[in-house]
Amino acid sequence: MTEKLYLETLDAGYYQHFDAVVTSVESGQVVLDRTLFYPLGGGQHWDTGTLVGPNGKLNVTEVRGRNDVHHTVGQDHQLEPGDEVRGSIDWELRYAHMRMHTAQHLVSGIVYEEFNGARTVGNQIHANGSRIDFNPIAFDEVMLSTLTEIVNQRVDEGLAVTDSVMTREEINAIMPSDRTNMDLLPRSVNELRIVQIGDRIDMCPCAGTHVTNLGEIGHINILGKKSKGKGTQRIKYDLVGSPQLRQPYTKAL
Repeated sequence: MTEKLYLETLDAGYYQHFDAVVTSVESGQVVLDRTLFYPLGGGQHWDTGTLVGPNGKLNVTEVRGRNDVHHTVGQDHQLEPGDEVRGSIDWELRYAHMRMHTAQHLVSGIVYEEFNGARTVGNQIHANGSRIDFNPIAFDEVMLSTLTEIVNQRVDEGLAVTDSVMTREEINAIMPSDRTNMDLLPRSVNELRIVQIGDRIDMCPCAGTHVTNLGEIGHINILGKKSKGKGTQRIKYDLVGSPQLRQPYTKAL
């Protein structure tokens, strides 16, 4: 199983470089003993970047897998099990995903609180724009304006984003299960990584990458809404303004 370095703490998401060992190869993909690359999952797109090994630099174009993380590097990689590599993620892409994903949590938490417990039933996180599906709800322009105003007020407050490890019982004792989407998680998983914004403005299980302060997001700009049937509506958003951007750590993990 690949050790997922970005899961150690939220702060680990700010690293750009890491050292690893190839554990297996399969066609144009390699598996490493540890990785900073985020694989596709939880609505968040994968990281891209490079691996530098004994035979030079390889571009990582796709990353997938839950247990063993497969890094697509092309058919001519010439890597073998036991080879040492240095990985580097595309920081601009990673940081865009971190900001977008934290924005999704913030929007989801506020929609739940402000609009009669409407829950998040789907999301897609991309660098240049993202979307969230809510149910049951029927947004109008006043609701979207109110949502935008409240979200951006929280961003301007610069609230902290933190993570911790909790059991299902612990999180269920604090938050309603429909808000945390506990029903979507396999029952076999008992220990969960919990991401929290401020004083429980949002608090839910998540394995994605996130910023540590809402000030890094910038303001939310809601681009529009669309009906997805049966009480479900999708909103699309991007990020604007002048966020308090951070740079990645220069040392390797």
